[in-house]
Amino acid sequence: MVHRRDFTPDQPGPLAGLRVVDLSRLVAGNMVSLQLADHGAEVIKIEDPQKGDPLRAWRVGGHSIHWKVYARNKKSLALSLRDPETLALLADLLATADVLIENFRPGTLEAMGLAPAVLWARNPGLIVVRISGFGQDGPYAERPGFGSLVEGMSGFAAMNGFADREPVLPPLALADMIAGLYGAYAVMIARREVERGGPGQVIDLPLLDPIVSILGPQAEAFRTSGKLPPRTGSRSNTTSPRNVFRTRDGRFIAISASIQTMAERLLRVVGRADMIADPRFATNTARVANVAETEAPIAAFIAARDFAEVMAIFERAEITAAPVYDVDQLIADPHVVAREVIVDMPDAEMGQVMMHNVVPRLSHTPGGLRLPAPGLGEHTAAVLAGLGCDEQRIAGLVARGVIATGP
Repeated sequence: MVHRRDFTPDQPGPLAGLRVVDLSRLVAGNMVSLQLADHGAEVIKIEDPQKGDPLRAWRVGGHSIHWKVYARNKKSLALSLRDPETLALLADLLATADVLIENFRPGTLEAMGLAPAVLWARNPGLIVVRISGFGQDGPYAERPGFGSLVEGMSGFAAMNGFADREPVLPPLALADMIAGLYGAYAVMIARREVERGGPGQVIDLPLLDPIVSILGPQAEAFRTSGKLPPRTGSRSNTTSPRNVFRTRDGRFIAISASIQTMAERLLRVVGRADMIADPRFATNTARVANVAETEAPIAAFIAARDFAEVMAIFERAEITAAPVYDVDQLIADPHVVAREVIVDMPDAEMGQVMMHNVVPRLSHTPGGLRLPAPGLGEHTAAVLAGLGCDEQRIAGLVARGVIATGP
């Protein structure tokens, strides 16, 4: 059972006072603004007044749960980007903002009359996060880019999966998530420069570069060796033993003995201390070269026992092993429950929505769950009123269909 944690709408958070205007759609931009919103920034999400963010259309069981998770702690301003009057209001809003996030094709912001130089004329400290598939320059700048494309192009998919099968794309928006985390980090760097008296600046945030960065030394490994690493499933090209093993009762356990002392400890526990002195298994390099033989006694030991028995043995011996969970097992794990890794957020439609807690945890200035994901245009009237729009003007904009005021 998941611990039910009360959300705290009035909790300010360490980024209180930071105003973020998010023009992006789908995952990467929402991931940037989520990190900032979770730690107290005021995030104003600009949405199409008829359809909203396309993330709302990603439904499970008839509910927009992706939107509910990634739009928490944000406000919704439903406003047309094609109408001169509402574009002027957006420009007024950006004059009050600290951060703008957008993920249009390069050049679109300029075509809208909102080029960074134009925005800086009114707001010199504005930080502009520009998300794209391949960056603001280079031969591929004009190409449309989704995470799946760069997950393939980056080399990630070629490393993922088994040697006798096709490369495997991740089953989630991995490139977008990584870019989103980099983006939030970059905003804090740029914000520090503004606080020191420097100007606002553009953050060029493609999806490709961040996912390439997490692949580590793959480029140099190829140049040094002249060889492409084979796909190894759950094994590793750099350390052994490391794999997923099946227990007698059909469960799976992940093991990573990536330092020499742990590998030796594991071999002793499975009854093969003799392998420690064998040149074929005595070092990590040797074990990688003889991976199947290294794993054979470990796999046999685990396959002869039920999951609970294996985990108990490994825990007593302090072996670096963990269960391979499905999500139902994860949310029931006592550690996950005790640390509130997954929490319930109040929701007007569903009552409660289960989602990940705020990450990371700060001891003195923690983030928090302040607002459930907004309805389309829920904050339009309040935000426009803050820009000087009276009720009559707001009603006229609603009548023209260029804004939506929501529930």
